[in-house]
Amino acid sequence: MIGFTRVTGLPDASRPLLEVKGLRVEIALASGVLRPVDGVSFDVAAGETLALLGESGCGKSMTALALNRLLPDAASIESGEVRLAGEDVLRLPESRMRGVRGGRIGMVFQEPSTSLNPVMTVAAQITEALALHRGLRGAAARAEAEALLQAVGIPDAARRLDDYPFQFSGGMKQRVMIAIALAGRPELLIADEPTTALDVTIQAQVLDLLVRLQRERGMAMLLITHDLGVVARMAHRVGVMYAGELVETGPRQAFFQTPLHPYARKLFAALPDGSQRGSPLDAPPGSVPTLDQVFAGCRFADRCPQAFDRCDDEVPPWHQLGAQAVRCHLYETVSIPRPLAQRMTGSGFVRSGRQMTPLLEVRDLAVHFPVRKGLLRRTVGEVRAVDGVSLALVLGRTLALVGESGCGKTTVGKAILQLIAPTAGEILFEGENQAGASQDALLAMRRAVQMVFQDPFASLNPRLRIGEIIEEGMHSLGVGEGPAERRRTVDGLLERIGLSSAMRWRYPHEFSGGQRQRIAIARALAVSPRVIVCDEPTSALDVSVQAQLLNLMRELQAERGLAYLFITHNLAVVDYLADEVAVMYLGRIVEQGPVTSVLKAPAHPYTRALLEAVPRVDAIEEIAVGAALAMSPAELPSPLTPPTGCHFHPRCAKATDICRVSYPAAQGMVGGHWVRCHWPLTNAVKRVSD
Repeated sequence: MIGFTRVTGLPDASRPLLEVKGLRVEIALASGVLRPVDGVSFDVAAGETLALLGESGCGKSMTALALNRLLPDAASIESGEVRLAGEDVLRLPESRMRGVRGGRIGMVFQEPSTSLNPVMTVAAQITEALALHRGLRGAAARAEAEALLQAVGIPDAARRLDDYPFQFSGGMKQRVMIAIALAGRPELLIADEPTTALDVTIQAQVLDLLVRLQRERGMAMLLITHDLGVVARMAHRVGVMYAGELVETGPRQAFFQTPLHPYARKLFAALPDGSQRGSPLDAPPGSVPTLDQVFAGCRFADRCPQAFDRCDDEVPPWHQLGAQAVRCHLYETVSIPRPLAQRMTGSGFVRSGRQMTPLLEVRDLAVHFPVRKGLLRRTVGEVRAVDGVSLALVLGRTLALVGESGCGKTTVGKAILQLIAPTAGEILFEGENQAGASQDALLAMRRAVQMVFQDPFASLNPRLRIGEIIEEGMHSLGVGEGPAERRRTVDGLLERIGLSSAMRWRYPHEFSGGQRQRIAIARALAVSPRVIVCDEPTSALDVSVQAQLLNLMRELQAERGLAYLFITHNLAVVDYLADEVAVMYLGRIVEQGPVTSVLKAPAHPYTRALLEAVPRVDAIEEIAVGAALAMSPAELPSPLTPPTGCHFHPRCAKATDICRVSYPAAQGMVGGHWVRCHWPLTNAVKRVSD
């Protein structure tokens, strides 16, 4: 079972293992010099986790790369010290640094798909590290590689050693990355966004794994993240970065009870939850300033609601308030702000419940992919990616589709737009069936229905500037009266999604992953659609940019009556934005209903497990090791050979014999909430026909 392991006390730290003092990194560009890391100082003790928290572009990842001396060619470390157990690694020759990098310092990169070599087996990649850092080769190296895969929780490790990265799921690839990082028995592990874009159950497994390995091996850990829930669960201490410098540090519990810096308090205010439904999130306006300038005052002043004249002209000094330290002029008199107010626990704003005719309706949608083998490519089976899904999208309302990676959510979205041909079922747009229609017949629907894809880098043309990318759809569909109006629309969209209009001349590769995702969203919004299918639109965004985006989507829905199909694994976003939620497992919907009903009183064990796996910022007290989820940590079964009976029964703690032989019928509950489960429900439940 998956255990919720929460870090509690600080380890014994007579002397820090890692000491960083005055670290400065500069990047030489034709247009000037960038300073992504500008005078950063911190330390980490053995067995301790320090979380670096902040928005994209604040310098967190560049700090981690500098510690490993893995900077891009145009970048250099201008000053500072990085001492590992007293030895300054910045002064080591490259021949000795190769023993530190991957040996004494292990690193888990943000995107395992691009970090793992696609043409090398997992065994080859792990044994390469073992040979370099521990001198192991042959049978000894293979045995150790197998032990590492077992340690990170990959089942059948001996067989999977000879698999290639593409044969692993996203969560398993991240585990392979951790195994490679551990091969050199590191004293310090740097984890750069280790759970970004992972669904909540896999994230829970990876975080538990990191905590367990840290405790077993006594490693120090530098955790880089923008997820406050992950920080609350993992960190001993927190450092908040903004625009290349640290602005606040302190113990985890003190930080979560009373964040001091206005920027840190804005990050908490930007977190979505159900109590704020119908109200805008209090996100900081604008974006992180460009780092090619010399700052005269506080770097957050332009976005700070409490800024005054001195903030513009004078760099704030550090102030120590108990165990916390903050860089802000507001603390000249050493006054401590009130702790963050507890959020409301009511149901929040609820939209009108009157029935409306769906603009887009899906009935019994099925998407099956044939599996062919042999010289004649005969069909020997089929992957049931989507197996009888029914949904209805109403103007002005949001339907969220949630579930683990591999359950078929994205396939549903693509099938609605006929980007994947449905095997069976109906797709009704304004009452007309679009399934199997010609390209000309689909034109009207495709003008009204847009999609934001999960991977923005793959969906943006690398040869076009982003202004051209956003304007391309407007031009082809005849949106806007002329080039000047289209340019004004593009500039306005860029400002509303947290970028500046001056960025319209840049190419996609000049933006971070989160910024590219915002550009993809702006492109979909530019043609004034009536329905938007959003496939994980916030998965790579930090909390402040996510809040800006959610505010924008909510405003556009109110102004234009947009319908959203919101595909996501972020249940906090669902609680804030959605009117209705459908929970999908292995190609089928297992529970659906109003969001306030499903998330507050989930009826299906799978829905309960998803909710229990979410890291919470309001739960920073100790939780005993071994508190279990209501779900086995086993991987999602293959849709090629789904389990008999209820597809969830191999992972369900409440499964009985009937679950193994019979797929459950739909059972209706109060207020349009229904579930497919044999597990006994309340007496208020009545059976309805399929």
